[in-house]
Amino acid sequence: MRRVLLATAAALIAAAGAADSQDATMSFFVTSVGSCKGADLGGLKGADAHCASLAEAAGVNGKSWAAYLSTSDTDARDRIGKGPWVNAKGVKIADDVASLHSDTNGITKQTALNEKGEVVNGRGDTPNRHDVLTGSKPDGTRIADQTCGDWTLSGAEGAAMMGHHDRTGLDDSAAAKSWNSSHASPGGCSQEALKGTGGDGLVYCFATN
Repeated sequence: MRRVLLATAAALIAAAGAADSQDATMSFFVTSVGSCKGADLGGLKGADAHCASLAEAAGVNGKSWAAYLSTSDTDARDRIGKGPWVNAKGVKIADDVASLHSDTNGITKQTALNEKGEVVNGRGDTPNRHDVLTGSKPDGTRIADQTCGDWTLSGAEGAAMMGHHDRTGLDDSAAAKSWNSSHASPGGCSQEALKGTGGDGLVYCFATN
């Protein structure tokens, strides 16, 4: 009996250690699910809460999270803290805001993991989910008319700028390979419109502390 208790205690300690290790490292992820209401995320407050909820469900506690989203009066780059940021596997994404928005950032299909540490479907997968909502230019500043009403619209009106988390598109242009500024959503801000070009209403989440 004592051996069983000791083994159980050891397993619990190991599990706690693993959770603490993840808590101390993961500071970036792509959401595994969207709001299911297209680009209506409940504004920035709702998007941030979505990031926090997914992180907590994945066992990551004690961090403050911000969705990488611009609005008509806010730049995404100013919302996400100072860095550095790493994914759920401990792979570095960027040291700071400047490197995140440079050609040296570490965002690829293999590193832009969701909060569970899973690869997110990209171009060539079924379904393709590589379009990630940002509302931003390549430098992380806002495109005021491409934020789906500051992330409150879910119909045929409006548009959202999106990036490709897998850095892959229809051609070899800079836009096609951009993680945060590839193209606007055609046909509005609905779930159907986002899925039409390979999206699912996903967002990038960054720990601000």
